[in-house]
Amino acid sequence: MRRNALTRTALAALFLVGAWAGAGAPSAAADERASSAREASEAPASPALLSALRADLGLTASEAEARLAAEERATTAEPKARRAAGAAYGGSWFDASSGRLTVALTEDAGDRTRRAVEATGATVRAVEHSARELDAVKQRVDRLDAPAGVTSWHVDPAANTVVVNVAGGSRSDDAVQRFLDRARAAGPVTVDVVPGAPRTLAAGTVGGDPYYTGNVRCSIGFSVVGGFVTAGHCGGVGQAVSGWDRTHIGTFQGSSFPGNDYAWVNVGSGWWTVPVVLGWGTVSDQLVRGSAEAPVGASVCRSGSTTRWHCGTVLAKNETVNYSQGAVYQMTKTSVCAEGGDSGGAFISGDQAQGVTSGGWGNCSTGGQTWHQPVNEILTRYGLTLLTA
Repeated sequence: MRRNALTRTALAALFLVGAWAGAGAPSAAADERASSAREASEAPASPALLSALRADLGLTASEAEARLAAEERATTAEPKARRAAGAAYGGSWFDASSGRLTVALTEDAGDRTRRAVEATGATVRAVEHSARELDAVKQRVDRLDAPAGVTSWHVDPAANTVVVNVAGGSRSDDAVQRFLDRARAAGPVTVDVVPGAPRTLAAGTVGGDPYYTGNVRCSIGFSVVGGFVTAGHCGGVGQAVSGWDRTHIGTFQGSSFPGNDYAWVNVGSGWWTVPVVLGWGTVSDQLVRGSAEAPVGASVCRSGSTTRWHCGTVLAKNETVNYSQGAVYQMTKTSVCAEGGDSGGAFISGDQAQGVTSGGWGNCSTGGQTWHQPVNEILTRYGLTLLTA
């Protein structure tokens, strides 16, 4: 029956369950999987998740468990530290070596401000430029016309500058040089060379995989009340979406790409949703309990229909990515690999939803980097409510 096949095959990044003809409630198999995920989530970290972090980040079991706990503390401290810093705030990041949140403060910050930030559990580093100043520089760079050889740019709080990434072999191009000259004129800018150019990660039709829009295959992101969120480049408003078995799920109710890369799909026709990110057997299926944003430097994992479950770290936030189809703004960059068909899939840190996979460079054999569209922006844009356990 349809529900049994779905339980066996699963869906990429969300446990989206197909209804059995005439059934009005989730299958027993669905309940068992959700119960299993709940039990695993109640522990500090499942053995399988610790194993995945050990493999992808090179940690021992005890180091992985300690890091997850430290990252949770840093995620909780970050908004408090930002408020305490006020206008002196220069950005923040998780320092894996110390296991603490680091907050940059401008040199004119007073002792009272410093003590207030330190009281949140964060360490403090003095910097020249505030986050507001650097964001203004990035906005000026956003208004420039970037050539193909310029792959992305973002504010790096640790370096206290805007970093412009250029594809290897393109730095000497005249158009790239003109762009870099204009970018430097906007404010503090440094240049990094990266191995490849970004690309979106939709794929052609592959039989038996999770969701399709025409002949495009993508991955489901997170369940929301009434549907799920995914990547905008996977389909436009009004396009029909079918599941792994080619039965109708719903239609794109909202979609934006480029500029943004997000969308949401309503769910009907006997399908329903539960707040689970699939671990694909690598880890226990993960319950979603919220969407608190992890800091730069924290670990993050991705679930997708092609390469399934992989982990890495958050490298940058608010990055502009220069795809061939046009620039996409306010993206989060990670060290997690991905491949075609993983687009739209879930990024999760612990039990907190982070975003939906947009694109990247490289692959999961040799490595690479991947960007995701932050989930909170999607929820706000469409007035959606994240389904949580």
